Amino acid sequence: MPHVPYGYTIQDGKAVIDQLQAEQLKKLFKAYLSGLSLKDAAKKAGIVRYHATIANMLTNKRYLGDDYYPKIIDEDTFEKVEAEKLRRAQMLGRIWEHKPKENSIKKYQFAMPTPDELYDDPFKQAEYVYSLIESEAIDNDDE
Repeated sequence: MPHVPYGYTIQDGKAVIDQLQAEQLKKLFKAYLSGLSLKDAAKKAGIVRYHATIANMLTNKRYLGDDYYPKIIDEDTFEKVEAEKLRRAQMLGRIWEHKPKENSIKKYQFAMPTPDELYDDPFKQAEYVYSLIESEAIDNDDE
């Protein structure tokens, strides 16, 4: 069964707003925008959840409403919270430019001559054939 977001209950197959939890969510958004930390904003709103869960609540677009979930949070408040989260992350040095990783995997080119010998023992034949394989590393800068 899929997870029902905080603030909603399912009745007769439809998502409906849980009024108490919806009020707590509104307080959470407001408290966070007032400058409180995630933990303190949740505490002020009366929500007891893990830190990461609170952070996910503040970014859950279902609270804006869609075909299934009714609207709890207005778009302006939601956007302000997104901007505040980004501002705080930048202030704490948690946002940085993505640098592509250097390709540390070497590429090889393989060659194998046609086997001259045939053995009755398949293991011995495999050992012989594998011994014929010649490999050469390809410089990544040549590509």
